[in-house]
Amino acid sequence: MLIRAKVPLRISFAGGGTDVKQFLEKEGGCVLNATIGRYVWGTLRSRADGLINIESGDLGYIVNYNTQTDPVYDGKLDLVKAGIQSLGGHGSAGFDLFLHSEVPPGSGLGSSSTLMVCLVGLMKEFLSLPMTDYETARAAYRIEREELQIKGGLQDQYAATFGGFNFMEFEKDRVIVNPLRVKQEVINELEHNLLLCYTGSTRMSDGIIKDQVGRYEQRVEDTLRGLRRQKQLAIEMKNALLQRRLNDFGELLDEAWQSKKLLSPKISNPKIDEMYESARKAGAIGGKVTGAGGGGYMLFYCRFERKHRVAEALSKLGGIPTGFAFDYNGLQTWRVDGNSAPI
Repeated sequence: MLIRAKVPLRISFAGGGTDVKQFLEKEGGCVLNATIGRYVWGTLRSRADGLINIESGDLGYIVNYNTQTDPVYDGKLDLVKAGIQSLGGHGSAGFDLFLHSEVPPGSGLGSSSTLMVCLVGLMKEFLSLPMTDYETARAAYRIEREELQIKGGLQDQYAATFGGFNFMEFEKDRVIVNPLRVKQEVINELEHNLLLCYTGSTRMSDGIIKDQVGRYEQRVEDTLRGLRRQKQLAIEMKNALLQRRLNDFGELLDEAWQSKKLLSPKISNPKIDEMYESARKAGAIGGKVTGAGGGGYMLFYCRFERKHRVAEALSKLGGIPTGFAFDYNGLQTWRVDGNSAPI
């Protein structure tokens, strides 16, 4: 018996940074995001010999340990080990676990949090844990942010779990996920005009978020102004999306990027700035880095007849542009037999 999981990655349009604990507990946060057709995949096969075997298809790590002993946190798949321990997997009869992401760590698409949601989904199915979507996302957040102290916000875990277009509100004691009923013709137009581009380098977000939080706690004026504007832009972009004002949506995406750069000087760099300006000159109405910053993927909204020109300009600078489709399902798990036939 195999248990599979498929979990989508996300793009964030506006509000990133306001979902970090230090800000939302004092001022409340909100984010507009959507999941896309890039995925983290997982497979779990039960064992009966008390062993846990974990393999990462991306990092090349294989980790083995006994269910009767605590795992060693040595930098090899520590996030996965902590998730198994926290969810009670160490009390099982053992299992093989294989995980694979379609994008590299540090992509800016929420890959580490999506991986944790994938693991929670597999363990929930394996151990028959009665968890709602909110509880699944909260468990993923707790393991990553609270137990392992990995810097970051809340949006990624909830986006991966719920899927689709969502306007998320973050308060001190609760998260509210508001699914948006975006018309199919609007989605088609977005998929036609939006362009993802891999900058050619990844980044670790911890240092950027730590700097951003430090600047907020020190009440640096630019950071305060940028975060508060991010909240407002998330609302304005949600309204533009629902009212089918997509050129306005693209222009607001540009404003979201200008506000995002106020949060920390580490968010952009000369290469990102050059790619952004080249894309704008080639016909992009607006764009932004999709994650904490410093590298990973950039997202652009283009004039429909200029998208190919934007792609050409980015390619000349070493970028890897690509189209994409949206995903509406969020976390999915299912069971298959030994012949990979769904059960």
